[in-house]
Amino acid sequence: MIINKNLNQRFSAVLDHVTNTYSRVICSGAATIVIQNDNVVLEEYLGYQSIANVARPVQRDTQFHVASVRKSYIGFAVAYAVYYGYIDNIDDLVLTYKPELDHDIWKDTSIRNLLTHTHGLNEKEGITYREYSPGEKWAYRKIGIKTLTDIVERTTGMTVSDILHEHVFKPLRYTESNWYSKKHEKLAEVILRYEQDRNWQISNSTKGDTMNMYVSARELAYWGYLHLNEGNIDGKQIVPKKIISLATELQSPSQSDDNLPQNGFLWFVKDLPALKTEIGEDVPQGSYQILGYTGVTLLVIPQENIVAVRMFNSFGSPEGYDYLADVRSFGDTVMGCLEKVKS
Repeated sequence: MIINKNLNQRFSAVLDHVTNTYSRVICSGAATIVIQNDNVVLEEYLGYQSIANVARPVQRDTQFHVASVRKSYIGFAVAYAVYYGYIDNIDDLVLTYKPELDHDIWKDTSIRNLLTHTHGLNEKEGITYREYSPGEKWAYRKIGIKTLTDIVERTTGMTVSDILHEHVFKPLRYTESNWYSKKHEKLAEVILRYEQDRNWQISNSTKGDTMNMYVSARELAYWGYLHLNEGNIDGKQIVPKKIISLATELQSPSQSDDNLPQNGFLWFVKDLPALKTEIGEDVPQGSYQILGYTGVTLLVIPQENIVAVRMFNSFGSPEGYDYLADVRSFGDTVMGCLEKVKS
């Protein structure tokens, strides 16, 4: 992958925004990268990979825990399964692919509902229950993500990790994007708000089905760049264009509340104005974004040919920090820099 570096001061406000967030959340390190018009225009690394007395500085090969940003990779795997016919249609019922599930609870729930967080299911102490009818409301619940990874593996015979390694990581020579069962020196330590945070879970699975994915800032930017270029890198179609469009175009079912977030294949997409969107007001229609609990954010703005990434090794929101307002303003800051360039 050939991306020229042409750093300039016009995107300094993005660095200021990331630095401000870095000072407000509980973390030890951060990074930010912006790609515009096939050039890296901003690339900065802040702090250290941990709070240890002798800690490795955050640098180009530092890999951050991306939390829910991993959903964009799962969305890709589902799009792969749809494109190659392993999944017939995203409006197929989940029970078509997992008939062993409780029919009374899962009836009328489609793969589209899972992809757009509109399935209405939740889980407590291993028991699945229904919160609302499929398509009625929006809520992010882990059970939907786990079911998608199960369907991918059952239909394709490959794990999410297998699909990503074979069709993206190996062809593009990514070495800083993976699911890990063991720590190594390039992984930034996740800084918890308090000891024994119940939301923090460790897994030994490397199948792509659990929340243990680490990615460097530059490879997360490259992942966004692959989508921005519709699967074509350096003049070669690495991934079929249709896989990218499936993942990043609006797939949410029609809902009674237009202010609910809008999704593609797990990506948040900017379509009609929605009060509960995580994408900034100034970010144009057709853009898409993914956000993790660690504050890691990947924003793609096709209209402006831009990819923007921010990375932190925080976990969750400290008191007084509004993560939704912060991530929205990140996108708006990027757009403000673009207005400056145009003027």
